[in-house]
Amino acid sequence: MLLPDVFTPLAAGTNWALGIIMFGMGLTLTLPDFALVVKRPLPVLIGVIAQFVIMPLLAVLLTWVFQLPSAIAVGVILVGCAPGGTSSNVISYLSKGDVALSVTMTSVSTLLAPLMTPVLTGWLAGAYMPVNATAMAISIVKMVLVPVVGGLVVRRFLSTIVEPLLPAMPWVSVVGICYVVLAVVSVSQSKILSAGLLILLVVACHNILGYLLGYFASKVTGGHERVNRTISVEVGMQNSGLAATLAVTHFAATPETALPGAVFSVWHNLSGAVLAMLYRRRPITD
Repeated sequence: MLLPDVFTPLAAGTNWALGIIMFGMGLTLTLPDFALVVKRPLPVLIGVIAQFVIMPLLAVLLTWVFQLPSAIAVGVILVGCAPGGTSSNVISYLSKGDVALSVTMTSVSTLLAPLMTPVLTGWLAGAYMPVNATAMAISIVKMVLVPVVGGLVVRRFLSTIVEPLLPAMPWVSVVGICYVVLAVVSVSQSKILSAGLLILLVVACHNILGYLLGYFASKVTGGHERVNRTISVEVGMQNSGLAATLAVTHFAATPETALPGAVFSVWHNLSGAVLAMLYRRRPITD
């Protein structure tokens, strides 16, 4: 915000920053993480469906309620159509949720992102701006799918080298997200000064309503408390770094499109910490 000219050149490297984050995520995964898809398909299915139904529809509703400008509306919808955020696994752990389910849901929604995110964005955001869903799908494959699968393969065949590095992976993700936020904020400084509070309000509503609706979507389908908490966190926390990077890549003419993703990246980690504190104070009776 204070030195935008210094950090604006970072925008050219946001794709690489996200790729590094996704490669780090792949390194933390093993094939048994996907076993829950077979062993417990119902909570995984409910969670992934909720992820790609609740958040996109909430995004559309909020753009209508707040009468957002087209560029900001597209950014909010992009966040809504993104897969689950990687930090959701940590928040699920702190919330006494089902961490194995959280990891599986994040992984499955991430692998579905090359299909679901462009299709949903094109459908819901097309009324505001032209959306090239094919180009967006190719970008997601390059920035998300290839690095995640690459990390998974490296972990599989070079586990003795990778294992000592795993404690550093969360910090790599932190640096990557900071890079994306620095780039987006510096490019859109003037827009933040004029619409920053509105964007923060929309992002907060989107995130908190995602937590609430995710929890009740699990509860009404018979989920136990640990599962309810996990799906709540998974639905409410988005891969907003991906949303911001896609906005920078595909809507370069309107850099403010990336602002909701940048703000969400900071906000959902703060709100997630508060949510985890609240959940930990509630006993699990079932």
